[in-house]
Amino acid sequence: MRRHVPLTLLLAPLLVTACTTDPAAPAAGSSAPTTTPSPTAPAVDYTVWQAGRSTPVADKIYPARGTAALDVLHYDLALDWAPATKTLTGTATLRIRPTKDAPALVLDFMPYQVDGVTLDDTTVTGTVAKEKLTVNAPVVADKPVTLVVKYHGKPKTTPMPSHRKDVEDLGLTLTKEGGLWTMQEPFGAFTWYPANDQPSDEALYDIRVTVPAGWSAIASGTPAGQSGTTFTYRSADPVATYLTTLAVGKYQKLTAKGPRGIPLTFWYRKGADDKLLPYLKKSPQYLAWLEKKFGPYPFPSGGVVVVDSASGMETQQMITMGRKIENTKARRDRWGSDLLHEYAHQWFGDSVTPTTWTDLWLNEGWAQYAQDLYTKDTLHLSDASLDRYLRDADAASRKKLGPPGKPNPKNFAEGNVYLCPEAMLHEIHRKLGDKAFFALARAWVQEQRNTQQDRASFIAFVNKQTGRDFTKLINTWLDSKTTPKSITVA
Repeated sequence: MRRHVPLTLLLAPLLVTACTTDPAAPAAGSSAPTTTPSPTAPAVDYTVWQAGRSTPVADKIYPARGTAALDVLHYDLALDWAPATKTLTGTATLRIRPTKDAPALVLDFMPYQVDGVTLDDTTVTGTVAKEKLTVNAPVVADKPVTLVVKYHGKPKTTPMPSHRKDVEDLGLTLTKEGGLWTMQEPFGAFTWYPANDQPSDEALYDIRVTVPAGWSAIASGTPAGQSGTTFTYRSADPVATYLTTLAVGKYQKLTAKGPRGIPLTFWYRKGADDKLLPYLKKSPQYLAWLEKKFGPYPFPSGGVVVVDSASGMETQQMITMGRKIENTKARRDRWGSDLLHEYAHQWFGDSVTPTTWTDLWLNEGWAQYAQDLYTKDTLHLSDASLDRYLRDADAASRKKLGPPGKPNPKNFAEGNVYLCPEAMLHEIHRKLGDKAFFALARAWVQEQRNTQQDRASFIAFVNKQTGRDFTKLINTWLDSKTTPKSITVA
């Protein structure tokens, strides 16, 4: 996830370094209704998108985002970006399984000009207000529908509910040269397409982006070809909305092969990002280390796009990394370590996704622990130094932010959901030993692949996998206001 708590085994003391509008058209944000269906509407085989089926859960941390009333199976996004006018034009086709009978469909969506809405080839009314698109047509539980929304406008961002030093507004962001980039955790996908913008509703994606000559478009998923200036990406593994990405700019492209021949693609700005190339080129090394610990990389391709941000984000198959770093070797080394953190998220958070934002710790604890174990291995740090660092960092984080299992909505992704669950995992590691701990980690991500999980399912898995009862230890580490003392595990 957008990482970056000031640490990385910044074991500081331990490292010592290291359009024209028709006047008769509907008002902005709505489409004209009609009830005339297409007489030749073909039957749609929704089974081809079964891999995108989820069981959406209402999110208690950010209840205004997303809904449990629908399950998006597949997003097809056809986008066109015009830098000169800063206009995004889109046609979003959503294959949706309603989870209950309802008089309307409601999705998260930025107030773009809506140019037309159809539901199963029938033109319907679509109104945008308060960052919600309401499609006024009844739906029936478990009877899938196809929603098509045509829209255009200038992208806008939405505030980030956090006090982090690297905080930026969320969603589709304009660059000085007329390009685009986005980071959108815990929400913000709705700033560029209509979405059920919450983690429990994962879906399959096809994304096509047309840009002017000389520009490149990068998105999450597997590269699926380029025709003229239209770039295509496809996700055959389900993706949570916060893990999608889009970037447009005058990029250079670099390719490589990861472990077992995994194709990797890196997008960077010549000149601006030259000093980061050595770390991008270390990606095969990072992935090899992660595969050794956690088993095979879970997707058919990977890559990185460098953008005008101060942070980083584990967007699925195409990591989004900010280029804003201090121009020192130490800071660039930290950038490389942070990149490994985002790669670790491809297992923890992307392939295995939290059901709600209450369990963000389940992403960040594992990714942070992987990052710090990598630092420990490569810098040959002692076990004792890691022990001291984690207990001190845990105590400071709990005192400032509270326990990780009860996150404050105003403090999204701050230090406690990284450091405290990391310390908990370290404690489990100490009790199990290397062999059993990494067997547990591999089994968790490999057996739960492409699913949504929570605290209860994690505890049940740990107990079953180890044959021991870690319930008290895990609950205490997630809920205690102070750093737990040693807890006996039966």
